[in-house]
Amino acid sequence: MTDKTTVKTLLILGASGDLTGRLLLPGLAGLLATGRAAGLRLVGAGSDPWTPDQWRKRVDGAFAAAASKADATGKKSLTAVAGSTSYHQVDVTADGPLADLLGQLEGPVAIYFALPPHISQKACEVLRREQLPTGTRLVMEKPFGSGEESARELNKTLATLVPEDHVHRVDHFLGKATVLNILGLRFANRFLEPVWNRNHIEKVEIVFDEDLALEGRARYYDGAGALRDMIQSHLLQVLALLALDAPATLHERDLRDAIATVLRASTVKAPYAKSTRRARYSAGTLGGRAVPDYTAEEGVDAARNTETLAEVEVSVDNWRWQGVPFILRSGKAIGRKRKEAVITFRPVPHLPTGFSGVDSPNQLRIGFGPDVLELDVDVNGPGDIFSLDRASLVAELNAPDLLPYGEVLEGILTGDPLLSVRGDTAEDCWRIVEPVLRSWSRGTVPLESYDAGSAGPAGWPANGDA
Repeated sequence: MTDKTTVKTLLILGASGDLTGRLLLPGLAGLLATGRAAGLRLVGAGSDPWTPDQWRKRVDGAFAAAASKADATGKKSLTAVAGSTSYHQVDVTADGPLADLLGQLEGPVAIYFALPPHISQKACEVLRREQLPTGTRLVMEKPFGSGEESARELNKTLATLVPEDHVHRVDHFLGKATVLNILGLRFANRFLEPVWNRNHIEKVEIVFDEDLALEGRARYYDGAGALRDMIQSHLLQVLALLALDAPATLHERDLRDAIATVLRASTVKAPYAKSTRRARYSAGTLGGRAVPDYTAEEGVDAARNTETLAEVEVSVDNWRWQGVPFILRSGKAIGRKRKEAVITFRPVPHLPTGFSGVDSPNQLRIGFGPDVLELDVDVNGPGDIFSLDRASLVAELNAPDLLPYGEVLEGILTGDPLLSVRGDTAEDCWRIVEPVLRSWSRGTVPLESYDAGSAGPAGWPANGDA
């Protein structure tokens, strides 16, 4: 049974790093501003020799925006956490210092590894179960390992420290609102389920195109690329939510079992020159500003052939989805930001002679940020009553009241692993993409080029509107 004991102390390893300042602390501030994390103590640790004033300045800066919008209770929580926080210079890979720090903290403690994966692995290897306060939770950032084997080894290491339901493998892309919006749409509407299968759906596209370039993240991104960074983790999870059979409950075990079942049935089939594409942006204009060629960005090693746009066709080999392509695409420096899932239905088997105007199948679009539902339908008129026009039924879905990392942290602090990726699923995601990565490393799939600010290479079917 999942331990719902509330965390007393949040320990961030890598507290002086970019992830902490840009995402973790603002997410925590939003959560505190709601009054839902009262009594928490925040502790930062890192390799940099920061003074208490440096750390306090970072925390205060991240909390300021949330404080300006918070009510009295929220302001009190923000002030209390900022006033009691501390920073410690620690070599987390050395045997002893991290355990000594943990021994000083009130448990339960959530240890957030805001560190490169290989450093997180070393930090876990020097810890022992008896050194952890009772109820400790371990929070791991993506990518979880560098492949299926390393993910399996990391899972084994974590299992020696805490139970599986005390491990949170973060997927900030899938906030609680997004997950429940998809599940509510699918399973609360009787008219959808009978057509949610290979007999009525032609293809499913899941797209996350960003109108941002590298933005100074070469140190991480150039070693990852679009396939590892987005598709291997986030987009495969969206695929699973769209493809799973109805779970009995929304309890984390039922839902994560259903997700795991779908991913075990999923593969990218060879030849990969047909089922996958990759490309890298060249110089162009994005949002009115000039963007250099990717290989000219500081910190990029051109010899790595890192892709900034990836597209793979995933097959879900089960009764419901056999033969339906799931096309997953993610790219940087694309002219139009696009974050959505598009379900394209098969054409009607016969349109009575006399009607005109239908030139494309019906589509259902589920937008991610903003969360919007759009259903295309064909209706008569106006004008010629025999001419069918495309109309869109649009609804705004439930919007989250927290930033993505605020939702992640709330699940961690309350012991709810619903939004975290289970160990076997993390391994399966690597199993799905590793053959593609090996094929790409051999050059069997060409690395195409596209101008920054464009829709992608000419001829890619998922460019622009799906």
